[in-house]
Amino acid sequence: MTITLHDFDGEHSLTLDVGGLAADMAIVDAWHEPNGYFWEGLVRLAWPDIAEPLDFDSESGMFCAVGTPSDLAQLKTALESVITSPDAVRDIIARAKTSGFEFDD
Repeated sequence: MTITLHDFDGEHSLTLDVGGLAADMAIVDAWHEPNGYFWEGLVRLAWPDIAEPLDFDSESGMFCAVGTPSDLAQLKTALESVITSPDAVRDIIARAKTSGFEFDD
């Protein structure tokens, strides 16, 4: 599991290589695909205030968010608490079901 902050020519991004994460089985058990698009949806649902100012450029094997260094640092802290916790992911998926949120995975 690697969450990486990047600075390339003044553009700041955060990436997470997906697959092989501790939370993957919780995602699969809920009939979702543990890909970058799933994690993008999870971020938008779980932390809408953090997600609001960010742009996303995720793909199947990677979650990617683009934004300011301070916004990305907040996101990194939030993600670190979830990617290693299947229970936290299950809770967020349950919230999604109750609210009618659909993951685009």
